[in-house]
Amino acid sequence: MKRQFILPFLARIVGTMVLGAWATVSVQAESKPVPPKFTTVTNLAEFNLAIDKKPVSASDVKEIDEPPTRRAIVGADDRIPMTSRKKPWSAVGKIEGIDADGQGYSCTGTLIADDLVLTNSHCVVNPDTRKLSRAIAFLPNLINGQVGDKNDIAYATSVKAGTDFKSGTTDYVDDWAIIKLDRPLGKKYGVIPLKSLPSFDLVGDTQKFALVGYSGDFPNPKKKEYQEFTSGESMTAGVHLGCSILRQKDNLLYHNCDTKGGASGGAIIGNINGNYYVFALHSGWNKVNGLTLNRAVEISRIEPTLRGK
Repeated sequence: MKRQFILPFLARIVGTMVLGAWATVSVQAESKPVPPKFTTVTNLAEFNLAIDKKPVSASDVKEIDEPPTRRAIVGADDRIPMTSRKKPWSAVGKIEGIDADGQGYSCTGTLIADDLVLTNSHCVVNPDTRKLSRAIAFLPNLINGQVGDKNDIAYATSVKAGTDFKSGTTDYVDDWAIIKLDRPLGKKYGVIPLKSLPSFDLVGDTQKFALVGYSGDFPNPKKKEYQEFTSGESMTAGVHLGCSILRQKDNLLYHNCDTKGGASGGAIIGNINGNYYVFALHSGWNKVNGLTLNRAVEISRIEPTLRGK
């Protein structure tokens, strides 16, 4: 599957890959522009990030009843193109990066503070080589290949990853990362704060959550209902409104939000009294009792790092 990248330093990447995963591609380097190098931080407290701790119950989470665009999909796929430039949807963006070996990839990220983006660890660290990416950019509110303002593309200056994957697949319980940007895009595009709830308050066929992600198979402009999305797959986010977190097992959440590769790092969001929060973080897929299920990271996994533990 041919992939498209927006940024000049990624535009000449060629090859095939599955978005949100690491794959072999070749890179023809450009002399300009050169994105800033970024580093890891040892203490997440340096980012001054806070998790909303106000007590709520499951009954407080309301259905998301204002879809960001029209319904246009027929069949089992419940995603619709995310074409809204309004908050909170504008806080979601595409991540484009080059790893330490010069391979290109993309994921999804969400502004959770003015200059902080939430995504997966595997979107900043290669799980196989355990090397930090060479460069990461955040494209806010990318719709049909266009951000709200072309001058608003931001680059990572530092990152805190929940895991470096030294322990293998068990590390996916901490498959979260927070990227610090070189500019406060949240002031313009809005933010969706983190909200940690006990798993028993999240689990159930509630149909009250939404997942927004830049999946590599969506929207396909060859399909009649998506012909206007001329930039192709992964250049407009897909959103599944009214999905559920169905179970918790071995410190991971499992959900039924429709998604494919490239949506890694997409926030599972909900609405409490008109305010939107990130309740979980889509991370990929696991086999559970022979079934392939979408997994998600609990927001509570970030809290110990906030406390410096």
